[in-house]
Amino acid sequence: MDMAQPEHVTAASTQPVLEVEDLRTVFLTDDGAVRAVDGVSFTVGPGETLGIVGESGSGKSVTALSLMRLLEEPARIIGGSVRFQGRDVLAMRPDELRGWRGDRAAMVFQDPMTGLNPVLRILRQVTEHMVSHGRQSPATARVRAVELLRRMGIAAPERAAASFPHQFSGGMRQRVMLAIGVANDPVLLIADEPTTALDVTIQAQILDLLRSLNEEFGTAIVLISHDLGVIGTVCRRVAVMYAGEIVEEAATEAVLTDPRHPYAWALVNAVPRLDSPAGARLTSIEGAPPNALDPPPGCRFAPRCPFKIARCDTDHPPLMEVAPGRRARCWVTADGRRLPAPPIPAQAAPRSAAPEERPLLEAEGLVKHFAVGRDGFFGASRIVHAVNGVDLRLRRGEALGIVGESGCGKSTLARLVTRLHEPTAGRIRFEGQDITHASPAEMRPLRPRMGMVFQDPYASLNPRMTVADALAEPLLAHRRAATRAEARERVLKLMATVGLKPEWASRFPHEFSGGQRQRISIARSLALQPDLVVADEPVSALDVNVQAQVLNLMLELRERLGLSYLFIAHDLAVVRAFCDRVAVMYLGRIVEQGPALDIFAQPLHPYTVALTSAVPEAGRERVILGGEPPSTLSLPTGCAFRGRCPVARPACEVPPPLAEIAPGRLVACHFPGSFSRPGHLS
Repeated sequence: MDMAQPEHVTAASTQPVLEVEDLRTVFLTDDGAVRAVDGVSFTVGPGETLGIVGESGSGKSVTALSLMRLLEEPARIIGGSVRFQGRDVLAMRPDELRGWRGDRAAMVFQDPMTGLNPVLRILRQVTEHMVSHGRQSPATARVRAVELLRRMGIAAPERAAASFPHQFSGGMRQRVMLAIGVANDPVLLIADEPTTALDVTIQAQILDLLRSLNEEFGTAIVLISHDLGVIGTVCRRVAVMYAGEIVEEAATEAVLTDPRHPYAWALVNAVPRLDSPAGARLTSIEGAPPNALDPPPGCRFAPRCPFKIARCDTDHPPLMEVAPGRRARCWVTADGRRLPAPPIPAQAAPRSAAPEERPLLEAEGLVKHFAVGRDGFFGASRIVHAVNGVDLRLRRGEALGIVGESGCGKSTLARLVTRLHEPTAGRIRFEGQDITHASPAEMRPLRPRMGMVFQDPYASLNPRMTVADALAEPLLAHRRAATRAEARERVLKLMATVGLKPEWASRFPHEFSGGQRQRISIARSLALQPDLVVADEPVSALDVNVQAQVLNLMLELRERLGLSYLFIAHDLAVVRAFCDRVAVMYLGRIVEQGPALDIFAQPLHPYTVALTSAVPEAGRERVILGGEPPSTLSLPTGCAFRGRCPVARPACEVPPPLAEIAPGRLVACHFPGSFSRPGHLS
């Protein structure tokens, strides 16, 4: 990918758009000043793209809010300077800030639903900044707003402009936020985690939009993310933050291929890739960042660093030039040496099963419909077709991945096979026993054998219960422990199993990090020694390092306890690293299924080709899927994917069956393998 500056950014444009020097931001608390941003310096030139990357708590978002002067008490900027085209941002009066924000500089936030006003139509919100800054009259602003929505890839922009935010999907709302951000052609755009909660296909569309804004308009972009893969697809330079400091700054390609700070090294190697060995352990950093109230005297990463030397514990390293154009805050690489490559993990062989072995879980023709009201008072009932005829088999000790975009039916399928929902049609067998319409009393003996791990561990844990109580509850309810003392003994063993300290048993959920809370959820799912664990997006909301820790833990538990996993995710690289087999879902149906190695090496369904190409890896040619899946309220006729498919033909008006075209490879396509060349789908 060519990361050169846009052609219209000439050599005369030498003045940096943004100059940040020794920026220091603290949060004033009763215990003292929390150093959220501690001496950050960088510049962004005209038409340049800078990525800021780091795990949660590293200071990325506080840096962005400090640049825009959007912080409120108890946060306070206590030092440094921020200059925008030579103007001192920290010295601007409130009226000057109002004129600057949204006009010359704009910001796009992570959660578009909280950034958009739920009671105002989209047109009003897009035109608001143009009119208030005097850039357009109300009439011309309305015309420009519709054109902006069209340029952001929103179909039927006139209709979309008259809609409210809740009528849009997450990806469409983020496009609206981008339209608002660029409405006044800002010189600088700050995007704070704009793709974190989005599907991989929608993420690819948003990143493509950001890159086109930079290339077409010369907009300087600061992109904040915890994922170096995302940064690598858009940004020419990257600054890696840890504990409020920049620990490495260099060209993005240099950091991705040859990181010079151990923290950047760990982030690069923690990201699963489509070409990684299946079942191999990911590189992760154990422990947690230092206390921002009282950071250590030496290198702040030293307590977690696998390469540290004696000097790292006592002397705080400055941001030094370790190679031409490269700066790193590390004593180990200060003399120009490189960090060693991580050991190449052995590829785990997929588990094989004897042909006569009975599957642990079987589903045949599974269907689930939800009634969601009527069209008018006398109208017909409206039906959501969530799952539309799914067949699957899961063997003992196997990990089966279910992938697809939001709304394709993955989570509904998980709740069906665990009988949290009753199927509308079809059949479910658990170890040969038909549980399709089993009553709650009939399911009760089977519940301990089915564990579940949910996407949001904080929402799935009772905030009023300690960890010990949360883990003891299923043991006591299912009489797996006779007394509370016995239950507590089992709880401590469970905590040790998932890498939690026994002394944390008396803590409440809010006292843990996201990764630690997910470990608690995994421990709870293991409390009753299940045969099957259904993991519904267990790592999608986690930083890449914490994600690596949780995936490594789940792999270890599978090997040690012989667990079977139904692993649901929208990130194919994660599924590639974890699962033996993969089923790709689209609009409630499985469109491709087979061994993970084969599906990722040679996807046969056009939808699978698009998903695999959308994984954010630097240099990857991507298929950008146009539009969004059809509404589940009214299923299309024929092949469900044909409206977005580049190889759709008249034969696709007949729905294709899920047919076996090679041993273990099933594809629902009339022309499997006919689309494999990266390009643009419209």
